[in-house]
Amino acid sequence: MTEAEQDQAPDLSALEQEGEIAADYVEGLLDIADIDGDIDMDVEGDRALVSVVGLKGTELVGPGGEVLEALQELTRLAVHRQTGERSRLMLDVAGYRERRRAELTKLGTEVANQVRERGEPKSLHPMTPFERKIVHDAVASAGLRSESEGEEPQRYVVVLPA
Repeated sequence: MTEAEQDQAPDLSALEQEGEIAADYVEGLLDIADIDGDIDMDVEGDRALVSVVGLKGTELVGPGGEVLEALQELTRLAVHRQTGERSRLMLDVAGYRERRRAELTKLGTEVANQVRERGEPKSLHPMTPFERKIVHDAVASAGLRSESEGEEPQRYVVVLPA
Protein backbone atom coordinates (compact mmCIF):
# COMPACT_ATOMS: atom_id res chain seq x y z
CA MET A 1 0.00 0.00 0.00
CA THR A 2 1.40 3.40 -0.95
CA GLU A 3 1.58 6.29 1.48
CA ALA A 4 -1.26 8.07 -0.37
CA GLU A 5 -3.45 4.96 -0.08
CA GLN A 6 -2.68 4.73 3.64
CA ASP A 7 -3.70 8.36 4.08
CA GLN A 8 -7.02 7.68 2.30
CA ALA A 9 -7.71 4.31 3.98
CA PRO A 10 -10.29 4.53 6.77
CA ASP A 11 -8.97 4.26 10.33
CA LEU A 12 -10.57 1.00 11.43
CA SER A 13 -10.09 1.62 15.14
CA ALA A 14 -11.66 5.10 14.86
CA LEU A 15 -14.63 3.66 12.97
CA GLU A 16 -15.03 0.93 15.59
CA GLN A 17 -14.92 3.59 18.31
CA GLU A 18 -17.64 5.56 16.47
CA GLY A 19 -19.73 2.39 16.31
CA GLU A 20 -19.32 1.74 20.03
CA ILE A 21 -20.25 5.31 20.96
CA ALA A 22 -23.25 5.19 18.63
CA ALA A 23 -24.36 1.78 19.91
CA ASP A 24 -24.24 3.03 23.51
CA TYR A 25 -26.23 6.14 22.56
CA VAL A 26 -28.89 4.18 20.65
CA GLU A 27 -29.12 1.60 23.42
CA GLY A 28 -29.76 4.44 25.89
CA LEU A 29 -32.53 5.78 23.66
CA LEU A 30 -34.12 2.32 23.43
CA ASP A 31 -34.02 1.99 27.22
CA ILE A 32 -35.62 5.42 27.72
CA ALA A 33 -38.37 4.58 25.21
CA ASP A 34 -38.76 1.07 26.68
CA ILE A 35 -38.27 -0.51 23.26
CA ASP A 36 -36.77 -3.97 23.00
CA GLY A 37 -34.09 -4.38 20.36
CA ASP A 38 -30.56 -5.62 19.96
CA ILE A 39 -27.65 -3.60 18.58
CA ASP A 40 -25.27 -4.90 15.90
CA MET A 41 -22.12 -3.00 14.96
CA ASP A 42 -20.00 -3.31 11.84
CA VAL A 43 -17.71 -1.28 9.61
CA GLU A 44 -18.78 -1.04 5.98
CA GLY A 45 -16.30 0.64 3.67
CA ASP A 46 -15.40 3.98 5.20
CA ARG A 47 -18.19 4.23 7.76
CA ALA A 48 -19.40 2.62 10.94
CA LEU A 49 -22.72 0.79 10.65
CA VAL A 50 -24.99 0.38 13.67
CA SER A 51 -28.17 -1.68 13.30
CA VAL A 52 -31.09 -2.11 15.65
CA VAL A 53 -32.46 -5.60 15.12
CA GLY A 54 -35.24 -7.65 16.64
CA LEU A 55 -37.84 -4.87 16.76
CA LYS A 56 -41.53 -5.65 16.58
CA GLY A 57 -42.81 -2.36 15.11
CA THR A 58 -41.69 0.37 12.73
CA GLU A 59 -41.99 3.35 15.08
CA LEU A 60 -38.23 3.94 14.88
CA VAL A 61 -38.35 4.07 11.07
CA GLY A 62 -41.41 6.27 10.55
CA PRO A 63 -43.03 7.18 7.25
CA GLY A 64 -40.45 7.21 4.47
CA GLY A 65 -37.67 6.63 7.00
CA GLU A 66 -38.09 10.12 8.52
CA VAL A 67 -37.71 8.97 12.14
CA LEU A 68 -34.70 6.84 11.20
CA GLU A 69 -33.02 9.84 9.50
CA ALA A 70 -33.61 11.97 12.62
CA LEU A 71 -32.23 9.24 14.90
CA GLN A 72 -29.19 8.90 12.66
CA GLU A 73 -28.47 12.64 12.88
CA LEU A 74 -28.87 12.62 16.67
CA THR A 75 -26.54 9.63 16.89
CA ARG A 76 -23.98 11.34 14.66
CA LEU A 77 -24.14 14.40 16.94
CA ALA A 78 -23.55 12.20 19.99
CA VAL A 79 -20.50 10.66 18.29
CA HIS A 80 -19.22 14.11 17.29
CA ARG A 81 -19.66 15.39 20.84
CA GLN A 82 -17.42 12.61 22.18
CA THR A 83 -14.82 12.38 19.40
CA GLY A 84 -14.72 15.94 18.07
CA GLU A 85 -14.79 14.45 14.56
CA ARG A 86 -17.57 14.54 11.97
CA SER A 87 -19.19 11.11 11.68
CA ARG A 88 -20.47 9.41 8.54
CA LEU A 89 -22.09 6.71 10.66
CA MET A 90 -24.98 4.79 9.11
CA LEU A 91 -27.86 3.77 11.37
CA ASP A 92 -30.29 1.06 10.29
CA VAL A 93 -33.43 -0.10 12.05
CA ALA A 94 -35.07 -3.47 11.40
CA GLY A 95 -33.33 -3.81 8.01
CA TYR A 96 -35.08 -0.74 6.56
CA ARG A 97 -32.00 0.58 4.76
CA GLU A 98 -31.23 -2.76 3.10
CA ARG A 99 -34.81 -3.06 1.83
CA ARG A 100 -34.73 0.56 0.66
CA ARG A 101 -31.37 -0.04 -1.07
CA ALA A 102 -32.88 -2.93 -3.07
CA GLU A 103 -35.94 -0.82 -4.02
CA LEU A 104 -33.81 2.13 -5.14
CA THR A 105 -31.36 -0.03 -7.08
CA LYS A 106 -34.31 -1.49 -8.97
CA LEU A 107 -35.77 2.00 -9.54
CA GLY A 108 -32.44 3.37 -10.83
CA THR A 109 -32.04 0.46 -13.25
CA GLU A 110 -35.64 0.74 -14.52
CA VAL A 111 -35.41 4.52 -15.03
CA ALA A 112 -32.04 4.14 -16.80
CA ASN A 113 -33.66 1.65 -19.19
CA GLN A 114 -36.57 4.04 -19.83
CA VAL A 115 -34.21 6.95 -20.51
CA ARG A 116 -32.12 4.79 -22.85
CA GLU A 117 -35.25 3.76 -24.80
CA ARG A 118 -36.81 7.25 -25.00
CA GLY A 119 -33.63 9.31 -25.23
CA GLU A 120 -35.05 11.93 -22.85
CA PRO A 121 -33.88 12.85 -19.33
CA LYS A 122 -36.10 11.83 -16.44
CA SER A 123 -36.34 13.50 -13.03
CA LEU A 124 -37.14 11.50 -9.92
CA HIS A 125 -38.82 12.58 -6.69
CA PRO A 126 -36.76 14.22 -3.91
CA MET A 127 -34.56 11.84 -1.94
CA THR A 128 -32.11 11.82 0.92
CA PRO A 129 -28.37 11.79 0.14
CA PHE A 130 -28.28 8.05 1.01
CA GLU A 131 -31.08 7.33 -1.45
CA ARG A 132 -29.63 9.50 -4.23
CA LYS A 133 -26.26 7.75 -4.00
CA ILE A 134 -27.89 4.37 -4.47
CA VAL A 135 -29.79 5.61 -7.54
CA HIS A 136 -26.64 7.25 -8.99
CA ASP A 137 -24.76 3.95 -8.54
CA ALA A 138 -27.55 1.93 -10.21
CA VAL A 139 -27.71 4.37 -13.15
CA ALA A 140 -23.92 4.25 -13.58
CA SER A 141 -24.04 0.43 -13.50
CA ALA A 142 -26.62 0.60 -16.29
CA GLY A 143 -24.16 2.67 -18.35
CA LEU A 144 -25.86 6.07 -18.11
CA ARG A 145 -25.14 9.30 -16.26
CA SER A 146 -27.15 11.08 -13.58
CA GLU A 147 -26.97 14.34 -11.65
CA SER A 148 -28.53 15.71 -8.48
CA GLU A 149 -30.44 18.96 -8.77
CA GLY A 150 -32.36 21.23 -6.41
CA GLU A 151 -31.77 22.24 -2.81
CA GLU A 152 -32.11 20.10 0.31
CA PRO A 153 -34.56 18.72 1.32
CA GLN A 154 -36.04 18.81 -2.20
CA ARG A 155 -32.88 17.57 -3.96
CA TYR A 156 -33.58 14.97 -6.63
CA VAL A 157 -31.86 12.79 -9.25
CA VAL A 158 -32.06 13.46 -12.99
CA VAL A 159 -31.14 10.52 -15.22
CA LEU A 160 -29.57 11.66 -18.51
CA PRO A 161 -29.48 9.90 -21.89
CA ALA A 162 -26.12 8.71 -23.22
